[in-house]
Amino acid sequence: MNEFEHDVQSKRNDAIDSGVGFIVAFVAFSAIFVIATIIDVVAG
Repeated sequence: MNEFEHDVQSKRNDAIDSGVGFIVAFVAFSAIFVIATIIDVVAG
């Protein structure tokens, strides 16, 4: 067995963490897109 598997810091499911990370990244890029669209419409 791998020596690092004996003392695991976090026992949470990795799928939950990756899902949260995906949602945060998606919301951040969506916010950038929305802000850019608003600026384009106002400047238009």
